[in-house]
Amino acid sequence: MTNERLEPAQNADERTMLEGWLDYHRQTLAWKCEGLTDAQLRTLSVEPSELSLMGLVRHMAEVERGWFRKVLVGDDPGPLYFTEEDPDGEFHLTETDTWAEAYATWQAEIEIARRNAAGLVLDDLSKGTSRNTGEPFSLRWIYTHMIEEYARHNGHADLVRERIDGTTGD
Repeated sequence: MTNERLEPAQNADERTMLEGWLDYHRQTLAWKCEGLTDAQLRTLSVEPSELSLMGLVRHMAEVERGWFRKVLVGDDPGPLYFTEEDPDGEFHLTETDTWAEAYATWQAEIEIARRNAAGLVLDDLSKGTSRNTGEPFSLRWIYTHMIEEYARHNGHADLVRERIDGTTGD
């Protein structure tokens, strides 16, 4: 695997730092998937788990869509891969699911996320609210949560990638 991730600046302002870490983790997930076939990207981690690298990318497309579209700006285009009947649909892959589609969808959601956040400041509040408290989220909170979400799933991606071809890396 080649590592073309950009390290976040060590002395940047808060916004640049948060966006840098989020992009770093986005790049890390793409890096973990690099150079694999569709079949390898559909490989499950270990039974009974349905976790795969392609499933993780599809999941993160859903997460980007949920936080930066539905919650942040109140745009609800609906889910990409899951349904009420199949709430984990992004992980239920078939032979017809391709990396090209999953990657393009994920990248499109990242671009929309960037556009939706671009005109806001970190203290701006979301249009959507917490299911638990009914309170809106600051953009700062959303960035921090997304970094946490990617970091957790990148740990999963490390293990799945190692299972597929023995490749490890930070």
